[in-house]
Amino acid sequence: MEISELLQEAFSAVTLNKARSGLTILGIVIGIGSVIAMISIGQGAQGSITSSIQSIGSNLILITPGFQRTPGSQVSAGRGSAETLRQEDADAIANQVSMIQAVAPEITRRYQITALGKNTNTSVVGTVSSYPEVRNIQIDLGNFITDQNVKDGSKVAVLGPTTRDDLFGTGVDPTGKTIRINNINFQVVGVTVAKGGSGFGSQDDMIFVPISTAQRYLEGDTYVTTISVEAQDAQSMTQVQDQITSLLLERHHISDPTLADFQVLNQTDILSTASTITNTFTILLASIAGISLIVGGIGIMNMMLTTVTERTREIGLRKAIGAKKRDISTQFLIESVMLTFLGGIVGIILGWMLSMLVTYFAGITTSISWWSILLAFGVSAGIGIVFGYYPARRAASLNPIEALRYE
Repeated sequence: MEISELLQEAFSAVTLNKARSGLTILGIVIGIGSVIAMISIGQGAQGSITSSIQSIGSNLILITPGFQRTPGSQVSAGRGSAETLRQEDADAIANQVSMIQAVAPEITRRYQITALGKNTNTSVVGTVSSYPEVRNIQIDLGNFITDQNVKDGSKVAVLGPTTRDDLFGTGVDPTGKTIRINNINFQVVGVTVAKGGSGFGSQDDMIFVPISTAQRYLEGDTYVTTISVEAQDAQSMTQVQDQITSLLLERHHISDPTLADFQVLNQTDILSTASTITNTFTILLASIAGISLIVGGIGIMNMMLTTVTERTREIGLRKAIGAKKRDISTQFLIESVMLTFLGGIVGIILGWMLSMLVTYFAGITTSISWWSILLAFGVSAGIGIVFGYYPARRAASLNPIEALRYE
């Protein structure tokens, strides 16, 4: 038989019982739609995280503290919260490490902030004038912290736009007004440009004060929680990272790098780690959704086996007038693939709609890629072939005489 004739026969057989065919492909529709929706959520999350990491600075290297490990210990307890980095370490990096653009030490802690009868709980970052350059921050209103503010220990503050909105109202110019941090008055001198993002790490929900002021009035110590370094370019980041590691090991009198009481990470490392996590997350979601594809495939096989039984006399008649085993098996295999293809098309539309609904109602960014759509088509075709092979082979193996006698 010609391919066109086989396609016509398959289409007629599939549409003969529309209700049964529709219920059969429903599992494929749900499976394909769920896989596309889950992949789009995972890719959207990866894109959002990558954008957030890239927005914190360019060619960025972060040095964070940690308690020194003892020989035989595999865990560095208190990573990021220990007090092993000092202002002098940041000064040494700025003066002795080559191929860097700027260094910005900081000390960060959450405080309750009050102003004009309103209050909020947010991160207060004590830092220096180079922080906007290192962390890719721009000023919307007023000015950022100056070197003179740091030198004098001035009680001035720069607000993120979210913090400004919480304390003074949306779009209000708060420069010149007073806020209270830890019961100490600070004068607002500027507001940063909104960068987007949410959660504890959002730079829009922060307050920046001179690091000397934070150390003296808020913390009472000279330690720093993070030292941010901007390398000259992406190619020099590894070399700068090695120089910083060697310098801090020497300053902290540590001979074995595995016992370091600090950690040096560059932006590439952070992006790589985040990508690995989100990829694993995406695969997990897609795998869970893919279970329904197996259920849908079993439904296809069940329907095709039922169809073979119902059409036993037809198969016997076709064989009696000269149809070959290959023609019979091809016909039933095409019917199976046609069912899964129809389910795949509807499933892709469903997945696209689900992704849009998630973005609209849940506010979660989603991203649908062409490879996920092609994957859906490939999977649906594969399911049709795999789960349709046995019924097709069974139909082709029927004895024509026994098939004609079948009641």
